[in-house]
Amino acid sequence: MAERNHILIIEDKIALSASIKRCLNNKNNNLFKADSLNEAIKQGLGGYSLIIAETNEDGHPIVELIELARGTPVIAISKTPDIKLAISLIKQGADNFLVAPFTDEELTTCLEKFSLDATSSSQPETIIGRSDSMKRLFSRIDKVAPTNSSVLILGESGTGKELVAQAIHNQSDRCRKALVSLNCAAIPETLIESELFGHERGAFTGATKSRMGLIEAADNGTLFLDEIGELPLEAQARLLRVLQGGEVRRIGSTHTLKVNIRLIAATHRDLLQLVEEKLFRLDLYYRLDVMQLNLPPLRERGEDLNLIADHCLKKACQQMNKKSLDFSDKARHLMRSYAWPGNIRELENSVARAVILCETKVITPDLLCIQLEAPGATDEAETTDSSEPEVLSLENYLYNFILENQSSMTETQMAMELGISRKNLWQKRQKLNLPRIKSRDR
Repeated sequence: MAERNHILIIEDKIALSASIKRCLNNKNNNLFKADSLNEAIKQGLGGYSLIIAETNEDGHPIVELIELARGTPVIAISKTPDIKLAISLIKQGADNFLVAPFTDEELTTCLEKFSLDATSSSQPETIIGRSDSMKRLFSRIDKVAPTNSSVLILGESGTGKELVAQAIHNQSDRCRKALVSLNCAAIPETLIESELFGHERGAFTGATKSRMGLIEAADNGTLFLDEIGELPLEAQARLLRVLQGGEVRRIGSTHTLKVNIRLIAATHRDLLQLVEEKLFRLDLYYRLDVMQLNLPPLRERGEDLNLIADHCLKKACQQMNKKSLDFSDKARHLMRSYAWPGNIRELENSVARAVILCETKVITPDLLCIQLEAPGATDEAETTDSSEPEVLSLENYLYNFILENQSSMTETQMAMELGISRKNLWQKRQKLNLPRIKSRDR
């Protein structure tokens, strides 16, 4: 297969590296080595396709690895053919057991199973990364996940905030219950309270039947509110009461219901700045900011870019029923040189587009459709003759339209005027870095 697998080898006493490298060290595999479990943990256990680890008579470190590796396949290797140990480790979650020394054929046969498993489309999305900033993030997730503390996730659009929320939920005691998600910016202000808190029949015009809100749906589970900075002040006050009292009251009802939720919130905006502008409640901010997780932008994650790009390529090939592809060296250099303002979401779209357009086995730079800004381009633009009329691009038109009308028109009215959906308008705001301005009188 052309996509790269990232394989971690943990060994100290048994000389595994030479035989494994001989069998696996090719263009399709990136091999990483750690002398002990502690060293592997420091390097970070996320983002690997497979972990091959030496084990002793007690099963160390395989038992610990199975718990820490978050579903990554683990192969145990021992220098003694202990059948009881092999059965015990496999029962506890090890995916295979090999006795060293082994032949290349034995190892290859063992790995064929994992090549098939890796192509399964049913595997959940995982957070990929081994940069220092991601190691710190993984460490904090591991610490906060087992608790019931509220979590505030900060990061630019497209950095994977929802994946972090999913990881926290999956590692918590609430993992068997629902993770209920809502993008606060994608729901009209007039409907968001009904969406969150529910309503009774006849509570307002159009409420023809009672409806459960998302907070009730998340009872005993996790509620994830993305772009919480866009939540209206009235809804913020009601949410605060839920967090303080553990009770929710549907719109139009006189009765309260007991709920037990864990709240995870995310935003790309500066909430303290919104507090100063009286657009966000300070008491709600302190309720949310028990544990703060900061997601670095893609441009600051170093070699993580290659890992994520390979993952996106593999995923796109599977979804489009295409044979495995690989990036050319020039394509990889181009990706490393680009700033990726849209972060991982932009990278996913660029790779998916390249897979669609690719007619060979290698993705070349032109297929990525990335345009690096030419050095001095801005200076040249400033020195050109300004007497010629400027051609207004679509993005410039949208930028000017939003700035000129956002104080006099609602989001719904602007969307109708532009002929797009309200969600599409929000997406364009994110791309143009024009967050919604809320009225302080509301």
